[in-house]
Amino acid sequence: MILFERFKAGLARTREATLDKLRNLLGLSRWDAAEYEQLEEILISADIGYDTTQQLLKTLMETAGANEIGANLSPGERLRLELNRLLDGDGASPHRFSAAPWVILLVGVNGSGKTTTVGKLAYYFFQQGKRSAVAAADTFRAAAIEQLEVWAGRGRARVIRQAQGADPAAVVFDAYNSVKARGEDVLIVDTAGRLQAKQNLMEELAKIRRVLNRLDASAPHEALLVLDATTGQNGLSQAAGFLRSASITGLIVTKLDGTARGGIVVPIRRQLELPIAFIGLGEAVDDLQPFDAKVYVDALLAI
Repeated sequence: MILFERFKAGLARTREATLDKLRNLLGLSRWDAAEYEQLEEILISADIGYDTTQQLLKTLMETAGANEIGANLSPGERLRLELNRLLDGDGASPHRFSAAPWVILLVGVNGSGKTTTVGKLAYYFFQQGKRSAVAAADTFRAAAIEQLEVWAGRGRARVIRQAQGADPAAVVFDAYNSVKARGEDVLIVDTAGRLQAKQNLMEELAKIRRVLNRLDASAPHEALLVLDATTGQNGLSQAAGFLRSASITGLIVTKLDGTARGGIVVPIRRQLELPIAFIGLGEAVDDLQPFDAKVYVDALLAI
């Protein structure tokens, strides 16, 4: 399935529940006050958010004047252009795999889809010919390691684990050395699900970072926060908290196929100024896709 079709299928609920109302608007050559009011309601219902919606409306009305952009593009085309501008920039590290092993730290609250994302991320790298291993650093929950092993297996990744209750930083230390010795390409560190306000858990994360820094001064090379799209605007507060405490470099937005709030990607990108590395568009192991702003917008507005 081509990338656009994957995005389109994954965003189907958002379109059907909210954005299908755009059908008539996108066909018009001119928008007046009534159309902008209708657009405002549609965008907010898609969880694009009040502030981002107001910025979009302001820009669209300004570019509707006598200028080159407004003269040559329909209102629908200007909406598409502005959404692309807000989402500009992909989340891929420009130097991914420049270090061996390449270390990715995954963080996020419980229930965000982090464990399944580990397997999907490993499978994505497997498809690129990379060998991955996973450090089972969530040693707190009884079932965490077992769940991780299931998904890592689906992603063709080896799991490095210790007993429940082990020091997560010690797990990471052993995992890094094991991956280095075997010449594997990627080490994905699965951390405990945590709320950003829990100081002791943030200190645990800081300890993991210190251990990695001693092994490789540039590690972790990516720190990705996994966000559940179904949480809507609450995801923004989660992301802001982790950004302050965990040195996040990018985002993975999961469960877009299970919500009518697929527009949440836009305010996350705009307000946090964090790149979106991947998005989850389904439950299968190959449903994690690199984020592409243009494809996302085209699929979102594929009415």
